[in-house]
Amino acid sequence: MLQAVAVAAVVAVVVAVAVAIPALRHRLVCFALRRAGRRYRRRLEAPGSAVRLSQERRLRRLLGTGTGTAGGSEEFQERHPLGQPCRREAPADPLPSLRLWALFPGCWDTDPRLQGSLLYLDALGAAFPRALARRGTALLHWSPGCPRGPAGWPLPSLYCTPAAAGTLPLRAAALRVQLLFALRQRALRVLEAGLAAELHDALVALRTEWPQLARELALGRLSPRPGLPEGLQDQLQALLTPDAARAAELRAECARGFEGIALRLWPQLEVVVVRTAHGAERLYCDSLRQADCRGLPFYCPFYQAAGALLGINLWPVEPVPRFLLCPDWAFCEFLPCLASKEPRTVLLDELWEGREYGLVVTAQPGEYRCRTGEVLKVTGFHKQCPMVEPVRRESQTLSVRGESIPEEQFCQSLCRALTMWPGARLIDYVCVESSLLGDSSGPCAPHYEVFMELQGLRDLSEGQRYKLDQCLQEDFPTYKSFRFKGSIGALRLHLVRPGSFSRLREALGSPTPMPRVLREEQLLRLIQESVIS
Repeated sequence: MLQAVAVAAVVAVVVAVAVAIPALRHRLVCFALRRAGRRYRRRLEAPGSAVRLSQERRLRRLLGTGTGTAGGSEEFQERHPLGQPCRREAPADPLPSLRLWALFPGCWDTDPRLQGSLLYLDALGAAFPRALARRGTALLHWSPGCPRGPAGWPLPSLYCTPAAAGTLPLRAAALRVQLLFALRQRALRVLEAGLAAELHDALVALRTEWPQLARELALGRLSPRPGLPEGLQDQLQALLTPDAARAAELRAECARGFEGIALRLWPQLEVVVVRTAHGAERLYCDSLRQADCRGLPFYCPFYQAAGALLGINLWPVEPVPRFLLCPDWAFCEFLPCLASKEPRTVLLDELWEGREYGLVVTAQPGEYRCRTGEVLKVTGFHKQCPMVEPVRRESQTLSVRGESIPEEQFCQSLCRALTMWPGARLIDYVCVESSLLGDSSGPCAPHYEVFMELQGLRDLSEGQRYKLDQCLQEDFPTYKSFRFKGSIGALRLHLVRPGSFSRLREALGSPTPMPRVLREEQLLRLIQESVIS
């Protein structure tokens, strides 16, 4: 009895000291949250855990009680037709900050975002032991109007960037302010971004505005700029102090050039974390790996679709992300690709390795059997859970005559054409089907128009421009056949001025992956105004 009292007294003293000392409190919270993450991972990987039973249990929770679910998934599929439209991809509602209450099973047992947060923290801490240092993470993520973590793991003591910076009304202003706060912290361990494009654009701002950023660091003062309301500017200004030494270091490193600039500015940096590094975002990841973030590993922890968290990457050090689909997080169905007849959906425990499937999700009450437009490839299994790789977005397929050129295969053809333009480096691109152009396309056959930002070339000859059309004909026989018949016209290629795609992402209005096929006239007009050749 006395021994138990003594242990309780020691624990009470430790907790009291931790509350008084922020660094110790942070370490204790991280330790406890990681333990909870390991506990959930053991449950997920347990040999006796049945994927089908977990899916049926999740479906019953989503449907609620008294809905006649005795027949399970078969009755559910009969009652609810396939193909209801998914709501537009959007960030989930903000979670409360991770606190010790999250350790209680009743708090996180049924919330996928909290479960994912715990798994993420444990996986990151295991692979990069110093990555969870207090104030050791810089967040570069635009969340207008309301602070959010890019994938829902808001542990405030991790971040050196104030939450208010991400809520600024203009994307460019938000990323620039977050970059300034990141530059103050030399001992940074993690660069975190919601999208690879956000990190890309922040580092482009570093390249173009480093003298002014250095001046603001030295003075400890934010310069007035569009998108920085006076009230928020005063709030953020109060967090800054002059740092002439850090400003001098920034000037010296930027004067040396920008290859590998991330590791030179933050020598203790261990990893770059991005919510989305596949599909359209892969172009920015490749660009960052080759230049600004050379030598750093990239970790994409979560797979999300239609606003729902569906999978997690438990292997941070692997170069190609593999996402474990967690059966407790949503009820998932899959449409086999290349099926010879009208396909029926298969369930999570009926997938085959190496095959591709269209994803159908039931993740929210009232939103049943939504087709997400995402195509996944099954790359293997971990215990009983499938691991997948996102392959393409069906909404980004080019088709003016039913030829259907997927976004990832178009990008491959574009990169092949790029090798025939000596000195050119692709920065960004979008495509448009001529039907969106209306009368401005002139009296011609349906065709594609491609808008590109290149580095290293100011113009392209007609022969060089034709190389892309030629590559498409070689890679897609159906497209070649339509071109030969004259049913599809020649591809038209336009070069745009630097910074055009950053403005296009601002015009999207929310932090969503870059569209590769524009479907809105407003966005088309914006990119047309930037054409220089």
